[in-house]
Amino acid sequence: MQFFHGTNIDFVGKRKFFVILSVALNIFSIIAIFFIGIDFGIDFKGGTEIAYQFSKPVHADVIRKIVEKTGIKGGEIKSFGKENQFLVRVKDTENAHQKISEAFNKYLPDIKTQTLKVDKIGPKIGKELRGQAFLAVLIAIIAIMLYIAFRFEFTFGFGAVIALIHDVLLTFLVVIVVNKLGWIDLEFNQSILAAMLTVVGFSVNDTVIIFDRIRENKDKMKGTPFLKLVNISVNETLSRTINTVLTVVLVLVTIVTLGGPVLQGFAFTMLVGIITGTYSSIYIASTFVLWYMHSVKKIEIDFEPDKKTELKTVKSLK
Repeated sequence: MQFFHGTNIDFVGKRKFFVILSVALNIFSIIAIFFIGIDFGIDFKGGTEIAYQFSKPVHADVIRKIVEKTGIKGGEIKSFGKENQFLVRVKDTENAHQKISEAFNKYLPDIKTQTLKVDKIGPKIGKELRGQAFLAVLIAIIAIMLYIAFRFEFTFGFGAVIALIHDVLLTFLVVIVVNKLGWIDLEFNQSILAAMLTVVGFSVNDTVIIFDRIRENKDKMKGTPFLKLVNISVNETLSRTINTVLTVVLVLVTIVTLGGPVLQGFAFTMLVGIITGTYSSIYIASTFVLWYMHSVKKIEIDFEPDKKTELKTVKSLK
């Protein structure tokens, strides 16, 4: 089914406005990340990991609420090992085990609680993991640039990287702001990192499809101005883009609203990233290619070669 078939929307005609908007948002994102800061989770900051065995069935939400009553926020609760075994991970490394165990005895008097193990993640290890996380994102972006540069040309690869950096910064901004406002718990942990890497892959997929259509149309529509060629290519892939993105967005919205706190962070980050990725594929990646063609390669992107030749001939006759 094609909802947007045969459209003729002038996407690149408004490219200057969207470039200015995107640059402003990215600058704001960098400033916000610097001043607000990233709220790192246990994986990247350190904390305490405690495994408990309960004598009777207990729901994870009940355990989470009891942990929050101790004043320890941002705890991660996961099923662990056999039935009625849970893993509690919190940032507090000093008296976390004692506080949580006392809370279980207080709020679950009919259930016997046994501590299976207590592990501590030091801040040094957390710092090393943070460095590895950002390195993973950087390597993914560079690898994608090399792939697109090899498949198309360097200009397209660099345009895709500009779009990916745009997506990562804007997604980070939304995640940080929403977390600070307390709407959703979005501490930067391995789940958020996985979502960011998935966003990078999803975003570049849409960009590659548009670039591939541009390459096809260059052969089929020789003599067409490059500006018009890009516009036609974006319109021709619009239906596929909308259908794909809408399908994924519906699934992610469902997970965000009904999936619970375990999946909420991953799904929300993906949701924001996919929306920004779709926008950047149309207005950032393609616009960069147009700018490079015009400013660096000195190609008349909005002028038909045949008409240019005719114009020169007329002038010479005069």
